[in-house]
Amino acid sequence: MRLTLDDDRLLPTDPGERAVARTIYGAVRDLALICPHGHVDPQLLLDDAPFPDPASLLIAPDHYVTRLLHASGVSLDALGVGEGQLSEDAARHAWRLLCEHWAVFRGTPVRYWLEAELVDIFGVDTAPSADTADAIFDRLAESLADPAFRPRALYERFGISVLATTDDPCSDLSEHRALADDPTWHGRVIPTFRPDAYLEPADPGWVDAVGRLAAAGDVDTGDYAGYLQALEQRRRYFVEHGAVSADHSHPDARTDPLEPAEAARIYRDALAGRASVDEATAFRRHMLTEMARMSCDDGLVMTLHPGVRRNHHTPTFERYGADVGADIPLGMEFTDALRPLLQRFGTADGFHLVVFTVDETVWSRELAPLAGFYPSVYVGVPWWFLDAPDAMRRFRAAVTETAGFTRTSGFVDDTRAFCSIPARHDMARRVEAGNLARLVVEHRLTEDEAVDTAINLVSRQPKTVFKL
Repeated sequence: MRLTLDDDRLLPTDPGERAVARTIYGAVRDLALICPHGHVDPQLLLDDAPFPDPASLLIAPDHYVTRLLHASGVSLDALGVGEGQLSEDAARHAWRLLCEHWAVFRGTPVRYWLEAELVDIFGVDTAPSADTADAIFDRLAESLADPAFRPRALYERFGISVLATTDDPCSDLSEHRALADDPTWHGRVIPTFRPDAYLEPADPGWVDAVGRLAAAGDVDTGDYAGYLQALEQRRRYFVEHGAVSADHSHPDARTDPLEPAEAARIYRDALAGRASVDEATAFRRHMLTEMARMSCDDGLVMTLHPGVRRNHHTPTFERYGADVGADIPLGMEFTDALRPLLQRFGTADGFHLVVFTVDETVWSRELAPLAGFYPSVYVGVPWWFLDAPDAMRRFRAAVTETAGFTRTSGFVDDTRAFCSIPARHDMARRVEAGNLARLVVEHRLTEDEAVDTAINLVSRQPKTVFKL
């Protein structure tokens, strides 16, 4: 079977809508990619070393790929997850497993992304299968030996204008500094402050994390005041190194504040190992509101990615670590959960709060109404399990009539899989073109307005929301 990409993929099937969607998509298809939230390792671009093999590039780092293969009976170690540098035999075996199980991706966005990567980046024109696996592997390996397929060359080829990474608050950000100082590098890679591990006293490693925080900030974190000072100092350090946002992901979005004396008491007890689980949870919820206060002070955009039960299968976590596909969404509540935070900061000048969810039942009931009132709140576009064509369409149908287009975040790719970035952005642009085309043929927008809206969602909106 030949592997081809139809020019009209994901566009509406109605001929009238499709014609309008083609025009809208044509206005945005080649615009620069703005990536304000993602997980690509900056060391990748600093080293600019050749990618070692097709499996290490396209399979092992992409939990969207590995989780469905795992569900189909393929072990994660056979796919190279947690295995480090793969031998050629191991890499080829992992690639064969992907091709042999190609049918499990039918109807999924993973299929769309992988096909786009194979065709648009590597020029593969043969559909993956057990019979074609080795030939495709050889084609990919040959390409990866070419300097045109090194990370920096692909960054330029993809048309990325800015790429945000996700970073530990104690990182010295040396990779970012080295990239910024490299006269041969002309891209823009910026860090993101991700303090989750430092806000969760119930986590086994929290005391050690607080110790690292003290060392990184050169601040005594023996009491609550010092702890806050250390966090504020590290945030300023990130701002000085180009950061524009702080990202938070916890099981819930509650932001109930504590009295300062109570927060200080729980902090002391947590350091001593005496805080209960309920107290630790109350402290973390309080600290989310403190993070909003700090964002008002230092200007970092506050993004929330809550509502996921991380590492649902403990044996998998213990064997392979986090972020390998064993995370499962939770039901969410935002209206009351965010009220304490928004009571204090919802109308504060310059404060931006971008709220993402993997529970689409809250899009129209809670998030759109919140963004439709509070000048600080933006609804994050479909994320993680929802960054798929049909979910993207449901998102616009649920959110637009209440919050419009300007109260949403603009697209984020949220990926560790470097080569999937252009495919993810292309999917979003095609789906948005179809959504806007429907409004045009229903005479709810003019075609000029639809084109301008599409350009705004791709270019101006993410720059505004993320202060880029």
